[in-house]
Amino acid sequence: MIKPPWVRRVRRALLAAGATAALTAGLLTASATTSQAATQGPCDIYAAGGTPCVAAHSTTRALYAAYNGPLYQIRRASDSTTLNIGVLSAGGYANAAAQDSFCAGTSCVITVIYDQSGKGNNLTQAPAGGAAGGPDNLANAFEAPVTVGGHEAYGVYIAPGTGYRDNNTNGIATGDQPEGMYAIFDGTHFNNGCCFDYGNAETSSTDTGNGHMEAIYFGNSTAWGSGSGTGPWIMADLENGLFSGVNTGNNAGDPTVNNRFLTAMVKGGPNQWAIRGGNAQSGSLSTYYSGVRPNASGYNPMHKEGAIILGIGGDNSKWAQGTFYEGVMTSGYPSDATENAVQANITAAGYNSGSTSTGSLAPGSRISLQATTSPCCTTDYLRHDDADTKVVISNISSSSSATDKADATWIVRAGLANSSCLSFESANNPGQYLRHYNYELYLNTDDGGGNFPKDATFCPTTGNSGTGHSFQSVNYPTKYIRHYNYTVYIAGNGGSNSWDSATSWAQDTSWLTASPWS
Repeated sequence: MIKPPWVRRVRRALLAAGATAALTAGLLTASATTSQAATQGPCDIYAAGGTPCVAAHSTTRALYAAYNGPLYQIRRASDSTTLNIGVLSAGGYANAAAQDSFCAGTSCVITVIYDQSGKGNNLTQAPAGGAAGGPDNLANAFEAPVTVGGHEAYGVYIAPGTGYRDNNTNGIATGDQPEGMYAIFDGTHFNNGCCFDYGNAETSSTDTGNGHMEAIYFGNSTAWGSGSGTGPWIMADLENGLFSGVNTGNNAGDPTVNNRFLTAMVKGGPNQWAIRGGNAQSGSLSTYYSGVRPNASGYNPMHKEGAIILGIGGDNSKWAQGTFYEGVMTSGYPSDATENAVQANITAAGYNSGSTSTGSLAPGSRISLQATTSPCCTTDYLRHDDADTKVVISNISSSSSATDKADATWIVRAGLANSSCLSFESANNPGQYLRHYNYELYLNTDDGGGNFPKDATFCPTTGNSGTGHSFQSVNYPTKYIRHYNYTVYIAGNGGSNSWDSATSWAQDTSWLTASPWS
């Protein structure tokens, strides 16, 4: 008899709202607390520097101290109803609890990322373009959980095929007009596909020639340009070229950067531009390039058109992946001093991976899952295999290596396909989730396929053996996470596959929720 799913509405603890800050030379440079909203946001700093924001997008926090409007809109799958997610208080953090409540028992996607600048430059579902059809996919609203200043929030997880755009903007630089931009990305989530961008692009969603874009690119594509090491790199997508410096191709001054939270900046004006970057959790910015426009035809003067893109190239090239948390575009070329003050504000905001407790099945908790089958496996834990992407069980103890302990540690997340169930994110590979494929379990990033959220969602039940918990596949409800010959599957109690063997099935599908090994 199949046990009914253990479904309970997840309640996330919210800490007191906000951040405090101090002013240095009229710009924010001090640290934040979790008790009050910020006295300045990034866009207040840009305005004080004479280069005001003309677009300001974030799903995690307000980017102006006075902003008290919506950050983004979500749509739930159960009835296609939408909800705007705002801030806890003016200048504060996202009201993620409203998303949790609204999406309970179903899944949600992000439909709009609102422009906080007042110019109406909202990002919505990208249409078809010259490189690929459309409309593009929308981001799963639960796939990039974080905390900011101790508060739960969600970023924008771009899987291949996902993209946002605004082709009818107000106030964005065109032609050779100066502008600046920054974005906070997950520096561990990238690929070599074209093109994970945020910034200025063509209004026609087609490639209209060299110099018709100016956007931040992040990834490890080497098709047009590269920096030192193996990547990923912050580069500028200027159309028909990803530039890491003055030359086409490789520029060794642009380093590999992979901070968990990464500040990426590009700015450009008449025959000048720059790339800057830094750790969004601490420290200052570094300048990776600052100088004249690339020494290739079509980029001096520039021919910017003023559309805004996120997660795609200017012609709707949509094969990249990445995660976005916040970003802005300015009118005018920001000074380094202004950008340095913005970086201080970003590091004070308190971005964190979103692990808030240990040893429980509440979302945000770090856990390890211990097998219960006796006598073979009671010291074995569910883990991902470093040799490939498969999931196995193996012995983990206090004498195990740090890598093995981390491989056996998971962060519990709200279920990607049903937020009242669970998904399991790798603790040492952020953005990668436990998922089944052909009934075998793997550790994967979202490949953009429509089945991934369901394949990565499991509903807890009382352990099938009467011990611990069992985890029922949301899209194959007669199958549970099971170890068989030390490899992990979703398995039924009897069936044509060897891993469906009824022998020891109840024990093999029952797991203890243990304190995390890492």
